[in-house]
Amino acid sequence: MAVSNPSLITWLVFLPLIAWRIVVRVKRMTQRQRLSRYRPWVTLILFPLIVGLLALAAFAPNHPPQPLKLLWLALGLAAGCALAIYGLKRTKFEAEPGALYYTHDLKLGIALSTLFIARVLYRVGEMIFEGTQATQNTDFALSPWTLAPFGLLAGYYIVYAVGLVRWRWGVLRRKRERERGEQV
Repeated sequence: MAVSNPSLITWLVFLPLIAWRIVVRVKRMTQRQRLSRYRPWVTLILFPLIVGLLALAAFAPNHPPQPLKLLWLALGLAAGCALAIYGLKRTKFEAEPGALYYTHDLKLGIALSTLFIARVLYRVGEMIFEGTQATQNTDFALSPWTLAPFGLLAGYYIVYAVGLVRWRWGVLRRKRERERGEQV
């Protein structure tokens, strides 16, 4: 019996997972969502952690320092922060009894989803055409072509999550104030 190709098995496992994540991301960026109590906090913990790890990787002890790569990450983060502020201004927020909802700006959601999909497809294409050499390439995470888009998305999601948390707190604060006013 022949042993299956490990890269084929990897592809068979990861392609459906990647496709599923792309569909979920596009839906989240283009449709009305219920504001979760926990999801923004997960974003506010994970994305800064990943950004910090990428920044540390640029100064790994077994490699020469690569401050230019940090510049790409910082530029992406700055652009993402600015984009999130713009996106929050264009977001439709809805406070209904028992639930809070928000809807991203459709054009911005499509643009960010397209960026994410393009980077994933680029990497998949790299792996298909270059084979195992691309899958063993450790410089992928520190490529400017990865750092800038990741910084953009990370900056966007971090600032957007802060905006969602602030909006939620504002709605809850106004609700408590109304309840106190009715009790008096």
